[in-house]
Amino acid sequence: MALKQRFNVEASFSMASMTDVIFLLLIFFMITSTIVVPNAIKVLLPKAQQQAQAKPITRVTIDKDLNYYVANANERERKVTFEQITPFLQSVYTAEPDIFVALYADEEVPYREIVKILDIANQNRFKMVLMTRPN
Repeated sequence: MALKQRFNVEASFSMASMTDVIFLLLIFFMITSTIVVPNAIKVLLPKAQQQAQAKPITRVTIDKDLNYYVANANERERKVTFEQITPFLQSVYTAEPDIFVALYADEEVPYREIVKILDIANQNRFKMVLMTRPN
């Protein structure tokens, strides 16, 4: 007695349910990625009302041999001792209170020498900018 199969088996695969699963996973990861907060410090920075104008800059430079040089505005750098830096900055500050002091230091200069100059600026309330080499 010969039996016939009622159903034909097809060798194809339906992808309709697979795409539904992929879309559900995509939605799940999109929602959870917005909930995850990165471990960062949030700082609200002020916005400038107007563009800052260029201020006169006084330069303090320290080379790798720990020689100190100072210059005001467009002057040429001149070599000074560490003790002469404070009187120089004070004299420039009395002439122009809105100056910025830019500190240029060689990469081999120990941090303690940089901190000494920053302490002078902090004690006298100078506006100090630590300059770095552009990339």
